[in-house]
Formats: sequence, structure tokens, C-alpha cells
Amino acid sequence: MSPKRGERAAPPPGPDEWDIRFANGEAAKGWEQLGAQAAGNTRAAWLLMRTDPAPAARTERHHRLKGELARGEHRGETMDRWQIEVTAGGRVWYLLDVERRTVWIDRASTGHPKATDR
Repeated sequence: MSPKRGERAAPPPGPDEWDIRFANGEAAKGWEQLGAQAAGNTRAAWLLMRTDPAPAARTERHHRLKGELARGEHRGETMDRWQIEVTAGGRVWYLLDVERRTVWIDRASTGHPKATDR
């Protein structure tokens, strides 16, 4: 997704940080909604993805998804999928491109994802 006039400029990653990008337009929209609903928590999620997207010490709020959701595909490559619980219902799902040190946000929403209710 290329930025357009008037859109926010995202900073490039610093040394040892991960680049964060949207895998699709729906994720970008959802990210904006999350930011409007819970700005502080959304920023904290952004910082986690930027600095430690696959923590060795997983928590209830930041962990790799399980089962068929544990992996996803982006641009023909299969990657591990992680989740950050931004609010009680709001979630960010992202794919880790370890080779390129890029986090691809493939889902962001203010509502709880039904796919994890199984």
C-alpha cells in the first residue's frame, strides 16, 4: 500500500527493528479504527511488533496463533502468524517475514475474531 497525499508518514525501522507493513487494505482500515479506539494500546502493539514480534516469553496477550491459523501466506510465502490483543476484543494478526525482518499485518480489528472461537 503506497502512501497518498495527506496520509501519515511512518518512520523507517531503526537498527535492529522490524519493518511493519500492511498485507492488505482491510488491515490498514482496521489499524486506523483500533488507533481511534485505543491509541495507547495500539501504539504499544506497534512498538512490540517493531522491537520483539516473536518473543521467547509469550503471554496471554502476545502469542503465536494455533492450529490452522498458526501460519499464513503473503506473496506466495508461508509465514508464522502471531497475535497481539490490543483491547478486550481488538486484535492484530501479523505474519513474520524473518528473512526480510518485516511484519505483515494481515488483520486488525476492534472486534474479537470469530476464527479463534473454535
